[in-house]
Amino acid sequence: QVQLVESGGDLVQPGGSLRLSCTASRISVGLYTMGWYRQAPGKQRELVADVTSGGRVKYSDSVKGRFTLSRDNAKNTVYLQMNTLKPEDTAVYFCNAAHAIFNVNYWGQGTQVTVSS
Repeated sequence: QVQLVESGGDLVQPGGSLRLSCTASRISVGLYTMGWYRQAPGKQRELVADVTSGGRVKYSDSVKGRFTLSRDNAKNTVYLQMNTLKPEDTAVYFCNAAHAIFNVNYWGQGTQVTVSS
């Protein structure tokens, strides 16, 4: 089975930083669109950032300038560097792998990020 495993979530104060990791098994992250999504309590899941197999990176307006998505094909891992964290960033963050031609979509279990004083 394809598996995506997230790590790095933690409790952090406003203005702090975290780095999330997503390591994939049985797929190559360089061949998929890899995305980070988040879901806060009572809210819909939303796209935070993603990177295509061609290397194009997009960010939601709420995180532009603060978050950076990167991909390490050798480690089969994608990262989300989160800086200047705000309380509204509090959510469960999910890793996603999507391939339009194969019509598949995979999700990790999520990792909790809490930004609070």
